[in-house]
Amino acid sequence: MFGIVRPCGHRLGEGLRTQWMAHLCGLCLALREDHGQFARVVTNYDGLLVSVLTEAQAGRTTDWRRTAGPCPLRGMRTASVARGEGARLAAAVSLVLASAKVRDHVADGDGLLARKPVALAARRVAGSWGRAGARTGSDIGFDTAVLVDAVDRQAGVEALAGPGTPLPAVTEPTETATAAAFAHTAVLAGRPGNAEPLAEAGRLFGRLAHLLDAVEDRAADAAVGAWNPLTATGTSLAEARRLSGDALHGIRLALREADFVDGELAHLLLVHELRRSVDRVFGSVPVCSAHQRGGAPRPGDPNAGGGRNPYGGGDGNPYAGGGGNPFGGGGAYGGGGGGGFGGAPSPQPPKRRGFWAGCGMFWLLCCTCQLCCAKEYEGPWSRKKREGCCRDCDCCECCDC
Repeated sequence: MFGIVRPCGHRLGEGLRTQWMAHLCGLCLALREDHGQFARVVTNYDGLLVSVLTEAQAGRTTDWRRTAGPCPLRGMRTASVARGEGARLAAAVSLVLASAKVRDHVADGDGLLARKPVALAARRVAGSWGRAGARTGSDIGFDTAVLVDAVDRQAGVEALAGPGTPLPAVTEPTETATAAAFAHTAVLAGRPGNAEPLAEAGRLFGRLAHLLDAVEDRAADAAVGAWNPLTATGTSLAEARRLSGDALHGIRLALREADFVDGELAHLLLVHELRRSVDRVFGSVPVCSAHQRGGAPRPGDPNAGGGRNPYGGGDGNPYAGGGGNPFGGGGAYGGGGGGGFGGAPSPQPPKRRGFWAGCGMFWLLCCTCQLCCAKEYEGPWSRKKREGCCRDCDCCECCDC
């Protein structure tokens, strides 16, 4: 599992955590049912946002849920999981983008993929995933060609980039791909009026994902001489953070323009948790308030789990009323503060695992519950330090960690 939106159970609260897990399991099972067991390795946290947005616009009914059988990641418990076109769209997008990522690794000769037999097998897997994603996309009216085209254009965009090139010019293909996926959720939910604001939210989410990935990989790319958008364009971390703050604010404004039946989970993930992801990547790691005091989140915390709508503004649309720019004044992206850009140089980054070795490690982490329960584990491919999605929270129910 990979992605930039990784919420803690304390901040979600019991009800929203159950919904979030329903979408995560729904994506995983949609991949298995349509494309086989091995396709489940492309399950990712960011992909489930597509499923969340679809359901937020259509509203939850019995047709959007089903009971899934026991799973090791749920402590061999059954659970109500998301199903339907939203989960299938998330599966199609995940497969196509994973296919492109594998092809990119093969082209770069990363790890074991430098060997011809392994590279040949990886190309076949990537081709199979790409075709499978296209089939599923076609079944639900989504043309995955826009995703493939965006990925194919990325190499050309990077080749033309140099010092002084604006970062948005480099992130444009990613923005286009995510905008198309977000916009199609409005079509699936029968709310065509939401397509434009959600396309804008998706475009900015794609920019943010690309930027955060570049910041995280900056030291590792420098160590091996790999291309990195920040290094290639001469962009400072301060400028990258400014662009990230602008993207966060733009996503919040775009979501206000969309009409949701129940947008609570979507708002929490794409506004509050996304902001925490930015803080984490840039070094201002937010600690769960329950961890700091050993209790529940403080009263008035917008991320607290109590109540039907923890964001205020009355019933229904959580974007109505109040608000304003959370990044102005003394906010996380305003003036003053340390910023986390100085200090000692970063330690030497660990060497990445190859694709197949990473797949093996992924399944090991799954079967030992480390992905959800471990306080810290090593990423299966990047080998970066990660936190389990529940860490050492009391809310974790999948084992007795």
